[in-house]
Amino acid sequence: MTSNPVTVTSAYRVVPGREVDFHSWGWAMLGASARQPGFLGGGVLVDGEAEWHVVYRFATEGTARAWEDSTDRQEWHGRALGIAQETDRRSVRGTKAWFDSQIPGPKTPAPPSKWKLWFVNMSAVFPPVLLFNVIALPYLGGLNPIVRTLLLCLCVTALVTWILMPRLQRFFKKWLYPPLQALRGRHKRRTA
Repeated sequence: MTSNPVTVTSAYRVVPGREVDFHSWGWAMLGASARQPGFLGGGVLVDGEAEWHVVYRFATEGTARAWEDSTDRQEWHGRALGIAQETDRRSVRGTKAWFDSQIPGPKTPAPPSKWKLWFVNMSAVFPPVLLFNVIALPYLGGLNPIVRTLLLCLCVTALVTWILMPRLQRFFKKWLYPPLQALRGRHKRRTA
């Protein structure tokens, strides 16, 4: 046996409509495991809509195995049968393995094409530049061109950064990232 801490992650597919029950079950089960020697902590995590995880950690492989093989653990597993189905269980020794894992994660969506980014940026920058030139420039005509340009850049950059771009990115999200939206749609159809 090793003295490295052991982290156990159990993945569950929760019956639709029983999420609150599963959440209560997971925390109650962790409360029972906390009474075992060597318990270091744990939690109940949600991975989007599809998968829930119960994660707990013990000081050694021996204390983790004692909990896994205990009758208490088997009873708690039986109580989850009407609420969720366990789909995966993994044990990892130490902390380095979490960061060196060779298990591929979900694929990151490809960035949008350059012409789509150009279009969204132009949609965000053109209106405030036009408004600044039409409304504010006549009043600032006597200023030094460097000061006028600085004021234009400060105003337009602030509007684009905090007001226009977040709204345009939300509005064009499906157009900019269609593969991500297709994956989400497939997931919802599969779970329905």
